Amino acid sequence: MINSNPIYLDYHATTPCDRRVAEVVLHHMTEAFGNASSIDHIFGDEADTAIKQASVQVADLVSALPREVIFTSGATESINLVLRGLPCSGKKRIAVLPVEHKAVLDTCHALEKNELAEMIYLSVDSKGRLDLEHLERSCTGGLSLICVMAANNEIGTIYPIKEVGVIAQKHDIPLLCDGSQAVGKIPIDFTEWGITYLAISGHKLYAPKGVGALIVKKGHYLEPMIYGGGHQQGMRSGTLNVSGIAGLGEACRLRQLEMAEDEMEIAIKRDRLQTLLQESIPDLVINGDLTNRLAGSLHISIPNVPNKTIIARIRHQLAISTGSACSSGVEAPSHVLRVMKLDSSLVAGALRLSLGKFVSSNDVDMAYEILTQAVKATKELLS
Repeated sequence: MINSNPIYLDYHATTPCDRRVAEVVLHHMTEAFGNASSIDHIFGDEADTAIKQASVQVADLVSALPREVIFTSGATESINLVLRGLPCSGKKRIAVLPVEHKAVLDTCHALEKNELAEMIYLSVDSKGRLDLEHLERSCTGGLSLICVMAANNEIGTIYPIKEVGVIAQKHDIPLLCDGSQAVGKIPIDFTEWGITYLAISGHKLYAPKGVGALIVKKGHYLEPMIYGGGHQQGMRSGTLNVSGIAGLGEACRLRQLEMAEDEMEIAIKRDRLQTLLQESIPDLVINGDLTNRLAGSLHISIPNVPNKTIIARIRHQLAISTGSACSSGVEAPSHVLRVMKLDSSLVAGALRLSLGKFVSSNDVDMAYEILTQAVKATKELLS
């Protein structure tokens, strides 16, 4: 029997806010609501204390220093701040992973269009894995920046940031890492891995939407996109979103405590769902690097079964997606799958399922039933 309550398996798009985090956010919206820049009274002091505490909590999760934390509206702003604000004499030469989030690729394309940057696209294979040797060769030509994400938002592939950092440091090239899908799910060591800039998004780790951070390595500076008040070391002005920042800090604290156990349980549920689907859909293909992916990631293709048809059948029962939420409203094949050079039938039949900490075992069983019934009905219709 199909469950009447819709099941959410789109955690790569966004996560529900942890209720414990929401309580912190509410407290700073309704009671401790001061402006962190108001230095003349206790309300401002309390807000400033909350900001400093959140800086510590965010920094601790990724092994950075609290003073390296710049708060933003999310990873997209953080990425734009780096790509547009990177100090550089002349045209920038940026080596970029072609399966990056559109926040990276679209900003790079805009810079290139305005003749402010030249892009060098790094090689990936059919599993979406980075060719480190090609990265090394690209560095010898001189680069202003290397952009490699920590984990892919569609296929879930985890990238070897530590090894990338070694190469970047060897050639004295700054490294921008989009950590929005990885932070809070896998260990990240900002300092030891040689990362220069790390982008974080709150709503990917059970914090609210509209808040994030950019970790900027000590000694580095970025030209601001937003002026007015010289907040946050002059790199990002504007009244700080105290409630959101406090929530982000609390979410980071909780992830540091619970991440290892949560992700282990999530992987077990993901593997069960994968096994059930493979047993019922013989031609099903699993995309990405199966030995090195996020615990909650399950990216599948069903050849010759249009993903849009499947989504239309199940959208009120099961929340999954045909690709990244970053291109909302844009009907186009996934750039990630195209770069991987997958067969057109696999691209057209691709579905992204992503699990998180609030997914139950019953959710997994019901999702399996809903999806397999939709696939069966669609195949019968097309036959």
